[in-house]
Amino acid sequence: MEILTINNVWMMICTALVFFMHLGFSFLEIGLTRQKNTINILFKNLFIICIGLLLYCLIGFNLMYPGFEADGLGILKFAGFGLDSPMTTEGLLDLSYNSGYTFWTDFLFQGMFAATAATIVSGAVAERIKLGSFMLFTILYIGIVYPIVGSWQWGGGFLSTLEIGKATGFHDFAGSTLVHSVGGWAALIAVYFLGSRLGKFSENGHPQVIPGHNIPMASAGVLILWLGWFGFNGGSVLSADPAATSLTLVTTSLAAAAGGVTAFIFSTLLYKNYDITMFLNGILGGLVAITAGADQMSPTDAILIGLLAGIVIVLGIKLVDKLQLDDPVGAIAVHLICGIWGTLAVGIFGNKAGIDQLAIQGISVLLIGVFCILFSLLFLGAIKFTLGLRVSEKEEIDGLDSHEHGMEAYSDFRTNQH
Repeated sequence: MEILTINNVWMMICTALVFFMHLGFSFLEIGLTRQKNTINILFKNLFIICIGLLLYCLIGFNLMYPGFEADGLGILKFAGFGLDSPMTTEGLLDLSYNSGYTFWTDFLFQGMFAATAATIVSGAVAERIKLGSFMLFTILYIGIVYPIVGSWQWGGGFLSTLEIGKATGFHDFAGSTLVHSVGGWAALIAVYFLGSRLGKFSENGHPQVIPGHNIPMASAGVLILWLGWFGFNGGSVLSADPAATSLTLVTTSLAAAAGGVTAFIFSTLLYKNYDITMFLNGILGGLVAITAGADQMSPTDAILIGLLAGIVIVLGIKLVDKLQLDDPVGAIAVHLICGIWGTLAVGIFGNKAGIDQLAIQGISVLLIGVFCILFSLLFLGAIKFTLGLRVSEKEEIDGLDSHEHGMEAYSDFRTNQH
């Protein structure tokens, strides 16, 4: 009982840290975009966490952890609508649910992860998507796609038992692919459907800088996210085991630090200036990359993964611009590209390293990518041809705050200027 209580308290702390990450995502997205869209961004991020928890309660949790048929093919067996509370006949919580923590803690921790996937999309589509269309896509993606993909691995589905050679089981400790790339694939398709913001690309296709209005806020957002990642990865140990938890927090921090340093050095060599936004995204890229294998990497492995993630970030952002895809916050490079890199790194570093494990990692990334792309195309395509995805040119120029919300984020500040 004492051990369960300690584990449960740690898991609740981690749940709170992952919840706190949503403030970090909000700050980062606000800081890297323009003042005239601040309320719109806050509204989207508040909606994501609220609807994410509700959907995960009613559908997602049971869809993600349904129990599978014994044929090993990973056929979904949906466990029902809404949470089925494990209560004893005396009305007390059944503590035999899990040796590490209670049923309620499990639900809430996993629910925070579900909302994160949609938050990734929010940054990529900022400043030009219709709010109603975004909310509808969020409902569909969190409600259906995220829990099904999660069930393939964390729910005991076919990826968890996939065998190639001597290796068995896809390994994604805390979601480089199952959370970050799932959000990243949706972001990629959404950005493609939406098109770029007005003025982002010149007539000859060269990317133009559209500066964010509050870089200090963006920096605060990244530091909050780094802190929140202690819960994201630390909680994925699923207990308060001191050795496993401590190692996970060390590898997480070292990869983040290495990603930031490499990104700013590499971008400085390329562009001849110290770009803090590259520094910030390098930190995030290191965090995303280590998430798949944070439980099994040595400190030097984590540094190497982060170092390469920093380079991947700079090249990834350059590639996204080259393709004339407009991603205001760099979400595609951070969450999709670095998520793929971190997932593959499990087969290169750590105690699962080997060509067979690398093959499992690669095949799993491919299958999940195809699934997410197909459903993103279906959902976004249907929304585009019915409700429409993009706001009018006038709304984009004036800002979404005034048109969709009828208010300004800094109205008092602007009124008091002389």
